[in-house]
Amino acid sequence: MSSEKPKTASFVKSTHQKIEELEQMNEQAMLGGGQSRIDKQHEKGKLTARERIDLLLDPGSFQEIGKFVVHRGRDFGIDKQKFLGDGVVTGYGTVNGRLIYVFSQDFTVFGGSLSETFAEKIVKIMDMAMKNGAPVIGLNDSGGARIQEGVVSLGGYADIFYRNTRASGVVPQISAIMGPCAGGAVYSPAITDFIFMVEQTSYMFVTGPNVVKTVTQEDVTSEELGGASAHSVKSGVTHFSSKNEAACILDIKRLLTYIPSNCEEEPPRLPYEMNGDEVIPALDDILPDNPNQPYDIKDVIKGVVDKGSFFEVHEKFADNIVVGFAHLAGRSIGIVANQPMSMAGVLDNDCSKKAARFVRFCDAFNIPLLVLVDVPGFLPGTDQEWNGIIMNGAKLLYAFSEATVPRISVITRKAYGGAYDVMNSKHIGSDMNFAWPTAEIAVMGAQGASEIIFKREIDKAEDPHQKLQEKIDEYTEKFANPYKAAERGFIDEVILPHNTRSKLIRAFSMLENKVDNMPKRKHGNIPL
Repeated sequence: MSSEKPKTASFVKSTHQKIEELEQMNEQAMLGGGQSRIDKQHEKGKLTARERIDLLLDPGSFQEIGKFVVHRGRDFGIDKQKFLGDGVVTGYGTVNGRLIYVFSQDFTVFGGSLSETFAEKIVKIMDMAMKNGAPVIGLNDSGGARIQEGVVSLGGYADIFYRNTRASGVVPQISAIMGPCAGGAVYSPAITDFIFMVEQTSYMFVTGPNVVKTVTQEDVTSEELGGASAHSVKSGVTHFSSKNEAACILDIKRLLTYIPSNCEEEPPRLPYEMNGDEVIPALDDILPDNPNQPYDIKDVIKGVVDKGSFFEVHEKFADNIVVGFAHLAGRSIGIVANQPMSMAGVLDNDCSKKAARFVRFCDAFNIPLLVLVDVPGFLPGTDQEWNGIIMNGAKLLYAFSEATVPRISVITRKAYGGAYDVMNSKHIGSDMNFAWPTAEIAVMGAQGASEIIFKREIDKAEDPHQKLQEKIDEYTEKFANPYKAAERGFIDEVILPHNTRSKLIRAFSMLENKVDNMPKRKHGNIPL
């Protein structure tokens, strides 16, 4: 009889087997919802979540967090379907060497729908971004809340909204809409600083076409209701629309070159040497002799800033005002400029909100402001009044008054009435105010003023038309110029147009150590 004990099967894995198991799990996670769903994504002209991250970040820099997370759902058979990562790829990496946190929603897993664990992954990187002072970029491609999880998925959205709000003004937050974004999912991007959309393959709406049809009887497609065109032109919800996903990601990377990583840092600065390009003779010829004839303010912007550096924001929305970033002698600046080519550059509801939002972003992230002024006033009419021009104009007034970054204005032509005050006047805290000799700073235009001031004289005249013209000429000579304001010190210097770039370079350099402390308070109450 043998004394040897019977051998038992060993369930202890070798080191090699454990390594192999990890490699298999990594491969499984990389496939998301599987190859067939990846193929369907490509057929729609869309990239996968991981392909988008690869395009965005510096090669080899991405470090994933939460790759093996799975959902905790148990109902409606969802417990039988689990995918590593649970529909969102999260982590950090670099863009041009700068730390960035990123999440990329994976439509191949449950249609990119948000679960409890999906939200936890996003919340984790947002918390890390706040602690480490780095931007958060969200690449959105989701069908909304995961219905099978009920209220916990809704709670996950609220957790994200809360972080968006806490992070606002602390670190830049950028949203790219690269597929559907519906229902509660739209509010996280709406709280972020900038929204990018891709034409024909992305859309945003609170309620979709089917609900709209049921409630209002309107027949509308997803693209018409909430596509890139609708939101970049009509609603102003999106700041940028791109022809495809690759172009969208390139635009995001370009935006990052103008903004700092957090509210404690200065914006990136490019090397610059004075090379004799500070005097721009072409600026002398931009304004037409007729003060009522339009010209393109973008020609002035391009003549003032470093060549090729102007990056317009909200280009297709409320085009009577132009906002965007540029470099001036290598320094990042934000620009707000009235556009005489559209509605004579008048201020209305949409452009006031557009400019106010931009001003507040620049102020939050230490980006100096250049304001180019050619404004005949606020747009009159019942539509404007009934839609809140008083409150919306006040938003822009509040934004400028609140801003503590270096602020410089250049009045190129008209600065009339309350709009003169609102457009970064000396009275609301502007640091330097320049005017071209063509500037007209007055309560209103010469004709309107003359018709009011000299009404009796004109009515009694033998030739009222001739008398009106005489008074218009008199008023123009006396008030339609920059010199009365300069006498009062409201204009610091009347400058020749060709010297504008030179003056601005030196003024911003002088202001780079500006400190302006606001009164102690919890926060102001902007007229929303």
